[in-house]
Amino acid sequence: MKLTFRIAQEPSHSIHRHLRTRAAAGRRGVGRAIAAAWLLAAAPVFAQTALTVNDDGAHRSPDIHWPHGFTPEDADLYAHNQIEIDAPCSRVWKHLIAAPTWPSWYANAHNVHLVGAKTDHLQLHSAFSFDTFGAHFNARVAEFVPNERLAWFGKGKGNDAYHAWLLTGTSNACTVVTEEVAKGPNALMLRQRDPNGMHKGHDLWLQGLKTVSEQ
Repeated sequence: MKLTFRIAQEPSHSIHRHLRTRAAAGRRGVGRAIAAAWLLAAAPVFAQTALTVNDDGAHRSPDIHWPHGFTPEDADLYAHNQIEIDAPCSRVWKHLIAAPTWPSWYANAHNVHLVGAKTDHLQLHSAFSFDTFGAHFNARVAEFVPNERLAWFGKGKGNDAYHAWLLTGTSNACTVVTEEVAKGPNALMLRQRDPNGMHKGHDLWLQGLKTVSEQ
């Protein structure tokens, strides 16, 4: 029986699903054995690739609260960015949670809308949608600690993500760390097309946040 494995351009969770399907389909026993061997050999390699395509994986913060299934080790695409802002974290936070204003200082965000909200800023469980990296995302805030932590789940076509923000600082300075884990074929496509693409986009986001917060 001839088996063909297409694994070089598939995300880790897709590889697992693909190989399990092949194994289950083997009617003579050999298919099951070969698929199982590939699963054991390939899974660790592909699970780590997103952390090794650039320097971001080496700098990830130990203080981010990752939900189950959305850790950097689960990622098909991962980015870590950090910046120092000469403003108190309370001022930085004010601009960060004012999602509808993002396009005015972040060129990679478009059509930001809060869904069913009575306020013009993000809160815990806020639902919102926006366009970024050429794709549309529906998101919901999952972590919200004023002036300290913000994170949301985002879902787009072929892309599930978790984007976290961590703010720490003094009365007149704030360190902002943002990290994102993305999974799915479109996330993998972006990584293959430009391994630093999400990092560059988030760097632009932080530079804009710095500019508007220091004004």
